[in-house]
Amino acid sequence: MSIGLILLVIVGILVLCGVAQRVLDKLRLTDRQALLFVALLLVGGWIPDIPLGNMVRLNIGGALIPIGLCVYLLIKADSAKERVRALTASVISAIAVFFIARWMPAEPEQIWFDPNYLYGLAGGVIAYLMGRSRRGAFIAGVLGVVLADITQAVILWNQGVDQVLRLGGAGALDVVVISGLTAVLLAELVGEIVERVSRGNHRPEDRKFEHGEFVEREGEKDK
Repeated sequence: MSIGLILLVIVGILVLCGVAQRVLDKLRLTDRQALLFVALLLVGGWIPDIPLGNMVRLNIGGALIPIGLCVYLLIKADSAKERVRALTASVISAIAVFFIARWMPAEPEQIWFDPNYLYGLAGGVIAYLMGRSRRGAFIAGVLGVVLADITQAVILWNQGVDQVLRLGGAGALDVVVISGLTAVLLAELVGEIVERVSRGNHRPEDRKFEHGEFVEREGEKDK
């Protein structure tokens, strides 16, 4: 079982245990929706690729389902500004992953680790730095990897190379899962640290959590 599938199983278990509720709330997903998404990724990865013409093959678990979730999250975004920031972060993440792939040795024997893991981690880190929010980071992490694959294929086609573009195939599921999860986990970790710091020395009973931030309780502001 690949690392991407292992991570999906772990995510499914965490959702069932209620551990991921905070993150799911930020992503505008319910437990059932998250479990359905994980199940579709697991099953879709085993379904044969869908041919789109002669040069493109689309994998359901590695591309179609993740892209569909990103579209859903874009629709659920709080503002047009957040959508633009997420899409901009996706492009920047794609550029970074593309150039990392170009810098890797041409011969697989010269690489002592699976480059897919590096692409996923790099995409996730850059997606978080640019996307900032949990939704924006996840969207950028997933779409960045997909856009990088498309860019590479277009360049090869312009050079006259008949390279089939396999969206979501050939280990791409691992990259998408690693990138998306890395981006979300970084956003969650940093967000939690910022929230704790922002509380400062206030006693927990003096503040309450409303609309995604801590505010003073009524009657406490004048004390």
